[in-house]
Amino acid sequence: MDSEGFHVLLKPSLTKSDDDVVEKSPCGRYVRFKKILGRGAFKDAYKGFDLVNNVEIAWSQTLVDDVTALTSQENQEKLFSEAVLLQSSNHRNIMKCYSFWLDYDNKVLNMITESFPSGSVRQYTKKLGRGIDVETIKNWGRQILQGLLYLHTQNPCIVHRNLKCDNIFIDVGKSEVKIGDFGFATAMEHSPLKDPVGTPKFMAPEYYDEEYNELVDIYAFGMCLMEMATCEYPYSECTNGQIFKKVYSGKKPVALGKVKDVDLKEIIEKCLLPASLRPSAMELLNDPFFSSGIPVETDSSLMTEPMDKHSQDEYFRAESCRMDDVILAVISASFKSVLDANCSKLQRAFLSLQWATSL
Repeated sequence: MDSEGFHVLLKPSLTKSDDDVVEKSPCGRYVRFKKILGRGAFKDAYKGFDLVNNVEIAWSQTLVDDVTALTSQENQEKLFSEAVLLQSSNHRNIMKCYSFWLDYDNKVLNMITESFPSGSVRQYTKKLGRGIDVETIKNWGRQILQGLLYLHTQNPCIVHRNLKCDNIFIDVGKSEVKIGDFGFATAMEHSPLKDPVGTPKFMAPEYYDEEYNELVDIYAFGMCLMEMATCEYPYSECTNGQIFKKVYSGKKPVALGKVKDVDLKEIIEKCLLPASLRPSAMELLNDPFFSSGIPVETDSSLMTEPMDKHSQDEYFRAESCRMDDVILAVISASFKSVLDANCSKLQRAFLSLQWATSL
């Protein structure tokens, strides 16, 4: 089920080769191949081609199992939100969306975006097998901040809410990184935001009070820097049920202690400060750590091919979830009664999940 409650179904073809054209867009400009580029929590991305510009594209598909999403204007707006946000964005460090349409007959949402054969920053670090060098982190970090600054200064402000290295893609030809996967992004028309969505290991403490703003992206950015430096997911030492207690009590991930560069560690610690003290994207861009860096080249031999099935299952696991959808049916009535009635839904979900996983 995706961030708006739409079931994602798979419809694999067993008869065609990866390079066969299996579908064309209604306008005939784009074609889709069978070859899967990545399997996400909510959609699959296929290799495609733009017949007009003669370039590869990514063709993503989400099958909609809720007929009301096809007929209700409100649900259609939710379904199209990622594509609309991407199409309305115009920045070199934001993934481009070229087209999208809803296939009513097959109940499929199709979206055409830039293709990144070099993969994500997460894939790059995993293949490298160690942390990225500091100069590259400066270069990529500066570009990510420029993308965040663009989003956060829109009117209304756009909050990504799921920033992580899995969702930052490498355009090796332009020596650029781009923020993608806007499935949880939202326009902050009212402040603060309350809807608790994201990936638990990258979620700022204020999520758990269900009152937050665009600074949650800065917190997640700090976690991304830490992952780049250590090649470790934040809080990889914890179960999902333990993350809430660690984050809410202010305990930092073990990986932070493995960041060797003093200046980089200081930047990460700034990003992980309480929201009232946390710097904005502009303030970070003005920090000497990022303003003094120069572009560097990455090792193109480490740029990955589309992942195999085992890797897809490992790195595209559905870690992102709507927290108030955590199933509490396994929790006994006696345990439910001891939960603080004043806890937020998110706090109760995490406390319950922690208890359940300790059984």
